[in-house]
Amino acid sequence: MTVKPYKASDASKKSQVAGMFNNIAPKYDFLNHFLSLGIDKIWRKKAINLLKEINKPVILDVATGTGDLALEAHRRLQCKVVGVDISTEMLKVADEKIAKRELTEWLTVQEGDSENLPFESNTFDAVIVAFGVRNFENLNKGLTDMGRVLKPGGKMVVLEFSKPVYFPFKQFYLFYFKYILPVLGGLISSDKAAYTYLPESVLTFPDGERFDQELVKAKLKPIKRFKQTMGIATIYLAEKLKQ
Repeated sequence: MTVKPYKASDASKKSQVAGMFNNIAPKYDFLNHFLSLGIDKIWRKKAINLLKEINKPVILDVATGTGDLALEAHRRLQCKVVGVDISTEMLKVADEKIAKRELTEWLTVQEGDSENLPFESNTFDAVIVAFGVRNFENLNKGLTDMGRVLKPGGKMVVLEFSKPVYFPFKQFYLFYFKYILPVLGGLISSDKAAYTYLPESVLTFPDGERFDQELVKAKLKPIKRFKQTMGIATIYLAEKLKQ
């Protein structure tokens, strides 16, 4: 079953996700850091560190949102990053951050669909995405197109929420995720549906080994999974096979 943000709407998931992020863009960064107690910043650093052996990479950040992962990539690797997202309001926030840091020569963002990326095949040394793949309308199509724009041998790093498995942390986390987070997120963002959709989308997402299988279906080679904070999130490292 496809999980959508606004159950009463007949619009496609893609359209609803774009609208949802447009609605919450002004409060998105604050809520990200507040609701995760700032741990999401650590996860991003670890994700980017997986690419530190690539010399001066050109990176594509899919579902870039407000640009946090793209900025982290430049900060740690001193590289060029192109960000793409379907939410125009999120991109406005990203543009403001990039301009404020005077990084317009290094970082650019543009509107685009993750399932139909506006780039030539075999263009990027690495593709990264944080908390975006579970929002794809068609996961296989999105992963396949991300692989298409990767150079042969290029790396893909995916940071995504996952489900803890160990007692009692699992039970505590699920209670917070289902009952506390939607209330807090809804009050601050004025869009309760967005923060009800968040736990629903995470709980139905094929994480762990099942996501590795999705990577294989998209003709990518899974390399390793790194669980974060007792399984709240997972970083997946994969590569495009050399031709």
